[in-house]
Amino acid sequence: MVDNRFATALVIGSVLSLLATVYLSLAIGTQHWYQYRSPPGSHEANNATELSEEFINAEFDEKSYSDTLFRLNGTLGLWWRCVQAPGVSHWFKEPDPGAPSENALPPKNSLDPKIVTRCVSFTLHQQFLPKYREPGNHNTGEDMLRTYLWRCQFLLPLVSLALVFLSGLIGVCACLCRSLTPTLGVGVLHLLAGLCSLGTVCCFLAGMDLLHRVSVLPDGVDDSLGWSLYLALISSPLQMMAAALFLWAARSHRQNYTRMSAYRVA
Repeated sequence: MVDNRFATALVIGSVLSLLATVYLSLAIGTQHWYQYRSPPGSHEANNATELSEEFINAEFDEKSYSDTLFRLNGTLGLWWRCVQAPGVSHWFKEPDPGAPSENALPPKNSLDPKIVTRCVSFTLHQQFLPKYREPGNHNTGEDMLRTYLWRCQFLLPLVSLALVFLSGLIGVCACLCRSLTPTLGVGVLHLLAGLCSLGTVCCFLAGMDLLHRVSVLPDGVDDSLGWSLYLALISSPLQMMAAALFLWAARSHRQNYTRMSAYRVA
């Protein structure tokens, strides 16, 4: 028999855990962890079409894709990098100078191309590639700190989700066994998951700060945190609050059970 207080704590903790899992999953799958804003007219000045094609098709190089992110309103995520570039323009025939004025304008589909977002995912192999003291220059030696920060920032959220999944399995077993004792393990796993989520954000921010120290932003380019990072940041306290509720329920129920057993013996 479970006291109503403990049952309420378990329900609220489960809801918080579910919200944290959804937020963290969205953060991992989206590319708005960090974003750059180029000054107006930069697409024409930077030859955006050629840069975006090289960004999509060229070999992986940190210096190359970072410079393109700076110049083309790029966004960066744990598994994605995106830039904004002109879409495919439609060809049209120049109007005849002697034609009537109403035919002088080109058709709608031949106007200036719209700006579209083009994204490329990081492969698993690319996630484990080393970082160098000068991005793109292999002769400068490996930057161990940036390398391991980069690897941790994509491994830690996966570990966090795995811990939450494992805690869910333990919770199901606890329900089948009609016991709150395994809930203590569920709380500990959620606490570790919250620390992993927080570590993800810290590693990402530290890595970006180190990157900007060796890669100077062009004049007029602004950088800011994206909403995906805030989702990951929110998931950490949600997981920790869920852990606190699970631990409280397990500990309090155990104390009440011990007192009840002692009372019955007496």
